[in-house]
Amino acid sequence: MFKLSALELRDLFLKGGASAEEIARHFLERVSAIDPKIGGFLQLLPERALRQAQTLDQKRSRGEPLGKLAGVPIGIKDNIHIQGELTTCGSKFLENYRAPFDATLTKLLEEEGAILIGKTNLDEFAMGSTTGHSAYQKTRNPWDLERIPGGSSGGSAAVVSARLCPIAFGSDTGGSIRQPASLCGVVGYKPTYGRVSRYGLVAFGSSLDQIGPFANRVSDIGLVMEVIGRHDAQDATSLPLPQESYLTQFDGNLKGIKIGALSNFLEGIDPEVGENFQRSLQLLRDQGASIVPIELPMLKYALAVYYILAAAEASTNLARFDGIRYGKRSPRANTLREIYTLSKEEGYGAEVKRRILLGTYVLSAGYQDAYYRKAQKVRTLLQRDYAAAFSKCHAIAMPVSPTPAPLIGALADPMQEYLADIYTVSANLVGVPGVSVPAGFSKENLPIGLQLQGPQQGDVQLLRIAESFERIHCYTDAIPEVAK
Repeated sequence: MFKLSALELRDLFLKGGASAEEIARHFLERVSAIDPKIGGFLQLLPERALRQAQTLDQKRSRGEPLGKLAGVPIGIKDNIHIQGELTTCGSKFLENYRAPFDATLTKLLEEEGAILIGKTNLDEFAMGSTTGHSAYQKTRNPWDLERIPGGSSGGSAAVVSARLCPIAFGSDTGGSIRQPASLCGVVGYKPTYGRVSRYGLVAFGSSLDQIGPFANRVSDIGLVMEVIGRHDAQDATSLPLPQESYLTQFDGNLKGIKIGALSNFLEGIDPEVGENFQRSLQLLRDQGASIVPIELPMLKYALAVYYILAAAEASTNLARFDGIRYGKRSPRANTLREIYTLSKEEGYGAEVKRRILLGTYVLSAGYQDAYYRKAQKVRTLLQRDYAAAFSKCHAIAMPVSPTPAPLIGALADPMQEYLADIYTVSANLVGVPGVSVPAGFSKENLPIGLQLQGPQQGDVQLLRIAESFERIHCYTDAIPEVAK
């Protein structure tokens, strides 16, 4: 069963080929056998999973309606709430925090019959590109256990890559879905900002965060988007748009589609990644698409703008973790000031502290105009560049990561780690959808992804293009040795 897509697994259950309980037990046993080598899950939810599976089996036996995700096991990044379960955000600060309510995402998934099997590892509070900043464990890349899976949603990418569940969810603030998807050889999708509700997601950068899925097939991404891509009145940033049909639009036809490609901004990229990107453009041509040159002059400033704005928003969002209302309270604290200072000192890791300090600095009275407000102006100029580019093309093609998966510890310098996001942060700054699709392997058998970005609210067409590309690339069927 682990080789089946989510669609195939759902149909297997609906047609009586396997019970939901058999499916749930199969994947729970795979996690127990394989995940100790990978470290993708922080916690399993066997009782919840089997309870949902038994409910589905009873519904099927009674001939009752079953949802679009009936019988499909799903992993959830541990910064998204499941009522009654721990939400640690990969931080010691929240090691004892149980979610008092369901995120809109998890509520919608379970209503459609999904089986939530566990919470996946992440960089602490989603801050990082390696999943090495978790306070609990390091996650390893299933294709090479000595390499990183990417981050911050590396746990979700790794468990899908290792076929421990066909779908998992992450959050993408500056590439945290697309980058680990590329490094782990799976499909990762960041929807248009506001297309998927953020209610129940622990905020990092509120104007940048977006929940999105990982899968081994683009069709599974489309299936999930039909469930979760809807307006939510509980989320003030949720777009008031109707649900859309994705799967009916996947026809493999790219005739008349224009793909924008940058004529610059590929300097310093790993030669194998660069060659793979050019091959991918040629494959899109072979499918009938035309490649048109575009310019994004402000793109060279995107990384600097992102780390100013993301740190500023993180500094504000993490102010609520004060040791008073929930989370860690230092046992050494004797005064109110000590509760504030010691609880954060003991609860936060180095990367979180670094970003809070940077964010507080750029928001301070003497520097707000020089950094924060200027970054917002450049963000507006980047949005204009994207609007001009999309007047010439239907999608923009870019690499995802400048290199294949680095060795664990190779990105010890924070600046090196930040540069790993150079091709992904712009989509979050502009609010457009982006997808990473497996596009090949390096000479060391490490996955390389192709990134496609579409205009705002162009989610259906973007995934249609990605699915067409996937049809001529069979890399989505590749399974790492550890998962066999």
